Amino acid sequence: MLAGFLSSTCAPHPRPHTLSIAAAADLNFALEEISREFRKIHPATDLKIAYGSSGNFYTQLRNHAPFDLFLSADVELPRKLAQEGLAAADSVFVYAVGRIVVWVPAQSPLDPATVLQSKTLRHLAIANPRHAPYGRAAELAMRSLGVYDSVEGKLVLGENIAQTLQFIQSGAADAGIVAMSLAIAPSVRGQGRYWEIPLDAYPKMEQGGVILKDSPDAREFRSWLLAPDGRSILKRYGFYLPGE
Repeated sequence: MLAGFLSSTCAPHPRPHTLSIAAAADLNFALEEISREFRKIHPATDLKIAYGSSGNFYTQLRNHAPFDLFLSADVELPRKLAQEGLAAADSVFVYAVGRIVVWVPAQSPLDPATVLQSKTLRHLAIANPRHAPYGRAAELAMRSLGVYDSVEGKLVLGENIAQTLQFIQSGAADAGIVAMSLAIAPSVRGQGRYWEIPLDAYPKMEQGGVILKDSPDAREFRSWLLAPDGRSILKRYGFYLPGE
């Protein structure tokens, strides 16, 4: 009996599997919460998440960067990877629809609803439209609203949407256009005020992912993200959900 007890207590624990995820910067806060909840159910899966610009990740993945899963702010980038044979075509999925807001620090005298027209605006932060989907959405929204020409010379470009928010928080910009998911995150809420840019001012921001290296862990994470628990977290961070 003692031998049986020792053999069971001394049995080696299964080694954790590492799942490496390249994630759009707008997921910074939402995905941290999603990851914590996922780990409770799948403790043997060790998640390694890198955040950055979706366009930059796309370039890295075309050069075979070692990621298992890609969560992009633009579903077209995962689709391109699948078309180029760098991911399984049937593994592309849409997980959310992004939204953009104009954000100003809490102590700022500027009104986020009118700051784009304000003559006192000195610097406006947006993500770099060349490789950040949220930057492209910001530029198109400003053009649609008829303010781009007046603010073009005031733009401060962030490498990604998370850095864009940091520019405003640090005072490098008076205001900025950021992802709603960042503006309403618990650690940011209360630090500033925002105005949501009308959805008809910019193209629908379908955010999608793709499995780059097929594995049970990658499929489990995708399933959990798209299941009610994962979707409810995304919704709390201001994302619209596919099918709603």
